[in-house]
Amino acid sequence: MNFEMIVAANGRLSGKKRVTPLLNSPFIDEIVGRPTYLKAECLQHSGSFKFRGAFSAISALTSEERDKGILAYSSGNHAQGIAMAATMHNIPSTVIMPEDAPKIKIDNTRKLGAEVVLYDRYNESREIIGESLQKKFGSVLIKPYDDPNVIAGQGTAGLEITKQAKDLGIDEADLLVCCGGGGLTSGIALACAENAKNFKVRPVEPAGFDDVVRSLISGKRETNDSNSSSLCDAIVTPSPGILTFPILKEFCYPGMVVTESEVLKAMRIAFERLKIVIEPGGAVALAAALYHSEMLDSKTIVVVASGGNVDPETFSRALSFR
Repeated sequence: MNFEMIVAANGRLSGKKRVTPLLNSPFIDEIVGRPTYLKAECLQHSGSFKFRGAFSAISALTSEERDKGILAYSSGNHAQGIAMAATMHNIPSTVIMPEDAPKIKIDNTRKLGAEVVLYDRYNESREIIGESLQKKFGSVLIKPYDDPNVIAGQGTAGLEITKQAKDLGIDEADLLVCCGGGGLTSGIALACAENAKNFKVRPVEPAGFDDVVRSLISGKRETNDSNSSSLCDAIVTPSPGILTFPILKEFCYPGMVVTESEVLKAMRIAFERLKIVIEPGGAVALAAALYHSEMLDSKTIVVVASGGNVDPETFSRALSFR
């Protein structure tokens, strides 16, 4: 996995992905205490950055591999990215999703063209189900983060951030990234290591699911309680990826942890001040900037809003949360 793979993925994604904006609000600047910019990946195709990695991985397949169809497992955002990218390539896709995933994510995955297989995340293994389907149909499995071409695709967001920041005259910043398995964070960290060496990339996770933050402290892959659930379902993973963790360990700065209350308030502020909708998992980086800026020492902060696929009930709760 290297920077050249990100550049190659960016070429394959040219004309396919959205170059999402870097947004700013004086109100948010005042709360944080310094200029703060938000990379609005909630406006990406399929509603999250996951489209980048999915399209990157599928576009890198051989014609023989494409003929076998695509298989993926996901709580929702990777699922939608895979469904959309596979449909754009005229390839059938099957996605294994937890039955308690947000209904909007399950429905959208089907509408984008994938067949959805639901499972009980507390009593069944998506990996075992996936292996069974692979043996039966011979499909190509595209993992949500532990795939070099997926990481490369997510890294294209880092290429955009560094260019947009340069255009704004930003030469150093703390760059906060919503982190689950680490695909987006590691891809962005690789891009910054090459293009913006004064950017400090920091993973941000919800309390109780801070495996990456703890792993960076201990130097080895830590795990979470797999039987727990979180409002931030999009970034809940059992541990950092096998491929992503070495990149995170080499290129990232210490991570940050936020509470669900802070996440809900960040969702409301993003809507009120930037007029964008962010899902809970996509709001943790903004929450860290808003409520834990004392941990940061750069003169500018950049946060990634990684997704906007939130169900109406949760979003309504966020809007009324004070």
